[in-house]
Amino acid sequence: MHLFHLPSTTPETFAAIDLGSNSFHMIVARIENNQIMVIDKLKEMVRLGAGLQKDKTLDSDTAERAIACLERFGQRLAGFVPGSVQAVGTNTLRQVRDPSFLQNAEKALGHPIEIIAGREEARLVYLGVAHGIDTGDQRRLVVDIGGGSTEFIIGQRFKIFNRESLHMGCVSYSQRFFDDGIISKQSMKKAILAARLEIRPIRGTFNDDHWKLAIGSSGTIRAIRKVVQEMGWSEKGISSESLKQLRDEMIEQGSVDNLKLKGLSNERLPVFAGGVAVLSAIFKSLDIRVMQVSDEALREGLLYEMIGQYQDEDIRDKTIKTFSERYNIDKSQARRVKSSALQLLAQVATDWKMQSQDFTDLLEWAARLHEIGLHISHSSFHKHGAYILENADMSGFSRQQQHILATLIRTHRRKINPDLFVFNSDELQQNVMRLAIILRLAALIHRGRNSASKPKLKFYADNNKLCLVFPEEWLDEHPLTKAEIKEESAFLKQIDYELTFE
Repeated sequence: MHLFHLPSTTPETFAAIDLGSNSFHMIVARIENNQIMVIDKLKEMVRLGAGLQKDKTLDSDTAERAIACLERFGQRLAGFVPGSVQAVGTNTLRQVRDPSFLQNAEKALGHPIEIIAGREEARLVYLGVAHGIDTGDQRRLVVDIGGGSTEFIIGQRFKIFNRESLHMGCVSYSQRFFDDGIISKQSMKKAILAARLEIRPIRGTFNDDHWKLAIGSSGTIRAIRKVVQEMGWSEKGISSESLKQLRDEMIEQGSVDNLKLKGLSNERLPVFAGGVAVLSAIFKSLDIRVMQVSDEALREGLLYEMIGQYQDEDIRDKTIKTFSERYNIDKSQARRVKSSALQLLAQVATDWKMQSQDFTDLLEWAARLHEIGLHISHSSFHKHGAYILENADMSGFSRQQQHILATLIRTHRRKINPDLFVFNSDELQQNVMRLAIILRLAALIHRGRNSASKPKLKFYADNNKLCLVFPEEWLDEHPLTKAEIKEESAFLKQIDYELTFE
């Protein structure tokens, strides 16, 4: 099952991998006194975003380059236990519509790869920056320009107040406005205008009325800082004046091929103009005069996230609690369903090879939120609930994890459509279907919403043959439950499972 889970003991070494639209990064570190001690860093310019075609697949050269890079990363990770490595895909991988590529990528790396939403990327970026720069109690704006998206976050210490992700980045804007290699006053003006239009809807929330300090992170902004400092235009960070000098110099030199700037590497050169245009628009739109630069970002955020999970500070549990409160879920009913679901899973986990904590967590979260759709309407509330979880911003959850939760809630009652169980592998599809069956049975047992204790059931599984054993005469004394289990048996036949009961 391709989900992040914790091994039984805390690993000595961790690795975080950022599969971005421009470059792939890996950081290997030890954790000492709650601080990251970096052991190794690897980086390769894969330019994934440049290889994304109109049909949302990757061209063969880009795909081969990406897989080869991941194989090299995988060699470095030999011996790392499951759960000590977390790899995430961002903007371009969010768009790729080729399941086989992700399967090949995971095989090459030797560890799961999770695709995260833009606002989740923003949260992790802020987590990394917040650990890297101590700005006291000042509210700060954090900006991270990637290859295909740019993240904006306002926070104070480790608390986030606002976060957004916009579809603009150094790769996409370099392709869109500087594809011919010409850097003219007109092309730079068009690129900046386009970025300002993209920023316009969030300007009122992210302008300098809401923060005291601006911080930039990741490759594009670090590259710009290096150039303006080595060219002698700025002593610290990036000033608006130094950014203007940089644009003027680039326009005067006239083309990407002729660009000669101190501190600018050859590998950054093809996407530099687009990055400068995006950052210029951000400065203009949000009234930034000076921006500090952080050397920590998404990768470090991932590492600190893993530390938190080992210290029982899993952000996902907090997210489930927040959703439960926001949507006024009946917590007593949720606890009853959760308890029965986990008891049923424990009895078949060995036979179904589902002993991983991943399955327990997913089933528990789904049980706690299975009635979330009632906030909208009682009619088809399982469909409403699935829609909420499929589309909401859920801190700590990858897109795949959200999809699994949405599927469990969508299929926890009424008829089962087997076409709803669409996942990257047959194994994952089977496991999610089995979790759905358990959740269905637990919800059915507590359909009467009675606080009285339920009988201890025995649950057996032999592949797709299931058997529920009730205490003697209990079913005869509860004819409604007996009728509902008969109906459930018919529903399960639709997905080729045979349920008997006695």
